[in-house]
Amino acid sequence: MGDVTLGLPGSWAADNQEASDHYTTKVGGLPDWPFPRSSLAPELLQCNTCRNTVCLIAQVYAPITTATVKIEERVIYIFGCTDLHCGSWRAIRVQKPDKVEEINSGDSERSQSTISDTSTSVSKWWDDLHSFEPESEESGEKDGMDMQDLARALSEAATLASGSGKGKTKKKAKRKTEISAQPHQLADPPLPHNLREPLRHWVLPCFYLYYQEDRFNNKLAPVVPVPGDDDDINQEETWEKENYEYDKALHADRTYLKFKKKIDGCPKQCLRYSFGGKPLLATGVVSESRSCNLCGESRHYEMQLMPPLVYFLLEGATGVQRELLDNWNWMTLMVYTCSKSCFQKSDQEITNRNGWTVVEETIIAQFE
Repeated sequence: MGDVTLGLPGSWAADNQEASDHYTTKVGGLPDWPFPRSSLAPELLQCNTCRNTVCLIAQVYAPITTATVKIEERVIYIFGCTDLHCGSWRAIRVQKPDKVEEINSGDSERSQSTISDTSTSVSKWWDDLHSFEPESEESGEKDGMDMQDLARALSEAATLASGSGKGKTKKKAKRKTEISAQPHQLADPPLPHNLREPLRHWVLPCFYLYYQEDRFNNKLAPVVPVPGDDDDINQEETWEKENYEYDKALHADRTYLKFKKKIDGCPKQCLRYSFGGKPLLATGVVSESRSCNLCGESRHYEMQLMPPLVYFLLEGATGVQRELLDNWNWMTLMVYTCSKSCFQKSDQEITNRNGWTVVEETIIAQFE
């Protein structure tokens, strides 16, 4: 906590709608949901203000490990309104509790019961199989006949089970191939060509991010002029210029100067991540983040989008995309999430979610 990680631009996607997975951190494109999109409430993908469709700005794979929480399957999606005059944002946290936590929280009793029942059944079957002991020659002959019948029946059952097992294996393998070939974001019925084209205008250019520690976190040392062998006149002019810049900086917004210095230290940073850390403010005025709507705990800072993100998006934008990006005049978008990373347990029971939960978080924007 407190350490800052930067998200820097990597390679461009071959297609703005290129399919990936929820472990991918990227800017633009389509969201890669870890579950079918049809199981997501449609209003989550609409603007809270104008009810227009929102587009993905960034998808960030963000596992967390603290003293009380450990969640490896966790993704933050940041959306923006496509209305040129609206300018509102949404942040959605999607996560799945670890299997270890599920076992320790109550499933262990069911698991132990299942294991116990299975062990008892196997033991009973094994004892019954070896309980055939001839009492006499006559009974032995009879029991021998029974053992032959039993052996024949077991052989036939094994053959049948083997054939059935192979069929199931092939069926499962085929099903797995179909799922991997059709990502969740494309699971919905494909739109006709004449309907897909307008949709593509609202999909931002897509490029991937890679992480790097903020090596420029320390304050940059001020540049101090060193007297050389120049004559006194040139030296005096140099010192006067430095004094003028210093006096000018005293009247500037110190918060913005610090913000700009951090960007100048790494001009390509599109994302700053620091779970529970402190945001890099662009202005001194910050609206308070409301507490979590589910558990009532405070929300804390987790990440923020930086101005270079818009610059790189403009490089690949065309038409309506460029018009939309030109209207984004924010300096930074800061995402605040629940400090406990809570969720509704009822979400885990939703069909096709496979235990994944969805929670909306808060975005605070700062402008010029």
